[in-house]
Amino acid sequence: MTDNLFSGPEHDPARDAGHENAPPRVGFFTDTSVCIGCKACEVACKEWNAIPEDGLTLTGMSYDNTGGLGASTWRHVAFVEQPVPSGRTTLPLVEPDAAGAGSRAEAPGMRWLMSSDVCKHCTHAACLDVCPTGSLFRTEFGTVVVQEDICNGCGVCVPACPYGVIEQRPTDGRAFKCTMCYDRLGAGQEPACAKACPTESIQFGPLDELRERAALRVEQLHEAGVTDARLYGHEPDNGVGGDGAFFLLLDEPEVYGLPPDPVVTTRDLPAMWRHAGTAALSLAGTAALSFALPALARRKGRR
Repeated sequence: MTDNLFSGPEHDPARDAGHENAPPRVGFFTDTSVCIGCKACEVACKEWNAIPEDGLTLTGMSYDNTGGLGASTWRHVAFVEQPVPSGRTTLPLVEPDAAGAGSRAEAPGMRWLMSSDVCKHCTHAACLDVCPTGSLFRTEFGTVVVQEDICNGCGVCVPACPYGVIEQRPTDGRAFKCTMCYDRLGAGQEPACAKACPTESIQFGPLDELRERAALRVEQLHEAGVTDARLYGHEPDNGVGGDGAFFLLLDEPEVYGLPPDPVVTTRDLPAMWRHAGTAALSLAGTAALSFALPALARRKGRR
């Protein structure tokens, strides 16, 4: 167990949080190359967790009717329509038919990128670090959960998240986010979103196994000519110590609305407190001298 660890690789965050006999850490691997944008994950998440509807308003830019992750959207399927640069492989990979045209229904020169986004359940979770009430906690599965009955609505966790995931619900001010279906995990079941995904775009399991599976999938896509395939959030030494939910992307992270190089916002807290302590001691010393020097001068004058 390591004390005050805010950054860098961490092999077992559950044990570090005090779970001595924790099971292997679990997580999500989202393979966007097989996401069809059906939104089954969004529906399953809302149904199982009894999440209220959140407007269902089309953005006008795509078929996206939720816009992004929030207090009432714990799974969000992004729809990205983009022109295909010359020489870039599109998905799905199909052989041309007799007429010389592919069997895809998309317009020539265009492609859809779809991805089901979710809380990353960071190894170093800034939201958990800054929570003053203990509402946010690390579970024995290595995930990060909000206890809504303890949340006081202070909102400190919202700006702390480097991914902009956690949000306060306008109706009562409390913070909400994905729990990775903590109640289902405790019963030996997989999260509702992964259970409902028809293409296995969302895969759930031990995090180490998912990372191995993801690396093999990237190799498979590269061999098939999809050279833009890359993993996001899987490295244990990245800015948040590795994500508990990571992704296979077919373009830059920014295209999907993800930060290119996220860093846990509490990483520098120890150094900040050291600097603040040094500054406080310096001020205290200066104040003491401001009183001591005149007193010494008066004593010398009396002699």
